[in-house]
Amino acid sequence: MDLFPLFNSIRIATISSVITFFLGIFFAYYVKKLNPILKGICDMILTLPLVLPPTVIGFFIIKTFGPNSGIGGALQNLFEVNLIMKWYSSIIATTIVTFPLMYRTARGAFESFDMNLKYAAETLGKSNTWIFWKITMPNCKKGILAGVILSFARALGEYGATSMVSGYIPGRTATISTTVYQFWRVGQDALAYKWVIINVLISLAVLLVINILESNNYGSKMRV
Repeated sequence: MDLFPLFNSIRIATISSVITFFLGIFFAYYVKKLNPILKGICDMILTLPLVLPPTVIGFFIIKTFGPNSGIGGALQNLFEVNLIMKWYSSIIATTIVTFPLMYRTARGAFESFDMNLKYAAETLGKSNTWIFWKITMPNCKKGILAGVILSFARALGEYGATSMVSGYIPGRTATISTTVYQFWRVGQDALAYKWVIINVLISLAVLLVINILESNNYGSKMRV
């Protein structure tokens, strides 16, 4: 059994989760500070990929980074870089698809943060950077970690956008989801079931971790 789809899916999901971690925290932290009108507008824009069909996202990626587009054509001519039908094309797709999950989760964590801790640190002369990394992030870590795990799981199971921008090339771009579809399409249900079981087990493990985090968070609140 060729395990490349598993390796490739984990590789794509890990890289995109790292990207969405920093992007999600950045936007969540600063959007939280905006006035209600700007906040609502930013929320709609940043959360849009969550409600768009993945195939629509894939279409936009192809039209933006494809060889016939302005950006894609420039990269191809100047650096001989093609961002479509490569394994790393899926990183672009999964980052866009999973970003709203990280953003919304991180924003919720920041909004529930006790600002009195920040004010106390300011009275001690601590900088905003020090307060963010030493006080805000540790106090919001469970919510942020849940966002990272959800983003990773969503990226691992993404099919619509990744299939459009990376296709299915065995040993090069194949992921768990595209492999399941390919084996089903050619009538190899036994192999498709194996990959379905692998995906289900990974998803159950992710849900278990999230439930443990939520249980610990609830237990901490009860002790307080």
